[in-house]
Amino acid sequence: MGHDTVLCLQNSTELDYTGKNDIEGLGSLNYENRRRLYLHPTLAVTPDRLPLGLLDCWTWTRPFVDADKESVRWLEGFQRLCETQQHLWEQAADTRLVYIADREGDLFPIYAEHRDQIGRGVPAADWLIRAQHDRRTAAGARLWASVEASEPLGSVEFNLPAARQATGGAKVSDALRRGRRITQSLRALRVTLQAPDDHAQRGPVEVTAILAREENPAPGQAPIEWLLLTNLPVETLEQVQEKLSWYLCRWQIEIYFRVLKSGCKIEEMQLEKLQRLEPALALYMLIAWRVLYLTMIGRDCPELPASLIFADEEWRAIYLVATHRPPPDTPPSINEIIRMVAGFGGFLNRKADGMPGPQTIWIGLQRCKDFVLALEAQAAVRASGCG
Repeated sequence: MGHDTVLCLQNSTELDYTGKNDIEGLGSLNYENRRRLYLHPTLAVTPDRLPLGLLDCWTWTRPFVDADKESVRWLEGFQRLCETQQHLWEQAADTRLVYIADREGDLFPIYAEHRDQIGRGVPAADWLIRAQHDRRTAAGARLWASVEASEPLGSVEFNLPAARQATGGAKVSDALRRGRRITQSLRALRVTLQAPDDHAQRGPVEVTAILAREENPAPGQAPIEWLLLTNLPVETLEQVQEKLSWYLCRWQIEIYFRVLKSGCKIEEMQLEKLQRLEPALALYMLIAWRVLYLTMIGRDCPELPASLIFADEEWRAIYLVATHRPPPDTPPSINEIIRMVAGFGGFLNRKADGMPGPQTIWIGLQRCKDFVLALEAQAAVRASGCG
């Protein structure tokens, strides 16, 4: 794969098809009268947040009464990732896969599964998961209090992006959480977690707990605090900061969902059956990945030639329409072409505008396909001698 570490981000999202009652096979959302499809992909990214592709995906519907029986998707997602890790090692690849999940993924069977596979001498993916439960430790204490009592290793600063905030229940407010600069103290402690009563037969599991806490939040702002669990040993400030930076990459899957819904508008598709909706969804998931990839590659590797990610007919058509000049013999840079694409989607490309985002790239890409078709038609007319 060409990368030492690949972060494998898992999360679930709801696709709301309420009002499209003619789609056969859909189930309910939070309320009986809402129609939905659930989506649970695994998005592979580098620690620099460059999306490499989709490794896996669950789609499912459910009766409303089965809402509490779906945690198995997280465990099975981890198990399939472990199978991928085994294949990589069989091919003598040095790539390490790291399973990353938010609080829904805080499941003891995942931790025990990793320990058991390693114990059998079977390669397993590493994992980094945000804790939800204040579990018991082998020492008889609670997890949160144990980590809080450890000495801080240092601190970290980063920009927290703005986001919509939930108001409770299934509704989401229109208010945005303001983006701000965050300073968190960092602690790390190796602890042994007791198995919960419903998994007592699995036995205790040793993990590293990392507590990142905002000590002095801005007035009126709730402090940002994460307790992360991982199988990996963490002893130094640099190692803690690395694991925290990995977890922050989880925001990429939220951006991916936004591209899929707001850009590709998959919730507006009107197909008769679930069997037709799912193949269309698979196609749009690939498109959404490419949009996110173009967004990030233009920032990470702006000087690479555009021919690495655009076909010759694509970048030539884009250049011709954007500049009204014949395309050069040598492909322009990725940054130049992506900015031209985004310009077709409404990006103004002013000095203060920064880099184009996924929405303008997505809109621009749709127009670019038409440009390619027009040039191909023109070439065909000339070749026939009619032009």
